Amino acid sequence: MSGMVNHPTSRHVLSEMTGYFDVPPFGARVMAKKAISVPGSKLYGPYTPGVMANGMIWLSGQIDVEAGDDTASQTAGALAKIDALLETAGVTKDAVCFAQVLLDDIGDFQEMNEVYGAWVESMAVKPARAAFEAAALPAGAKVEIVVQAIDTNCC
Repeated sequence: MSGMVNHPTSRHVLSEMTGYFDVPPFGARVMAKKAISVPGSKLYGPYTPGVMANGMIWLSGQIDVEAGDDTASQTAGALAKIDALLETAGVTKDAVCFAQVLLDDIGDFQEMNEVYGAWVESMAVKPARAAFEAAALPAGAKVEIVVQAIDTNCC
């Protein structure tokens, strides 16, 4: 057991000791990361718009200040960018499990929520979500939306 983490809940320790879980070592299950991007998308820093790995999809916060000056327009624009990134990843918005919405003013929650509600309306299982106010968002945006999804074509 040298090199193993000796913790009673470690699946790998139990597997090595008893063969009970019969799982491959962690390193054998790790898949390479793959970047997700949409050509021509504006980036506001040194990051990747999205990353796929091990059956998961993580999208960076999406903003759309070009969509308009109001929260509803910027929410719709951010969600359109999310749809485009998910399409590039080979999935639809139905794969989204969690959404995090940042607002520059929590007083705009209802305006954002109406647009977001229309976006999730057709989903059989709507994503878990958190929404809160941030002191400031990139490029003076009113709303930024981050999502995590499952790669429905994986594994």
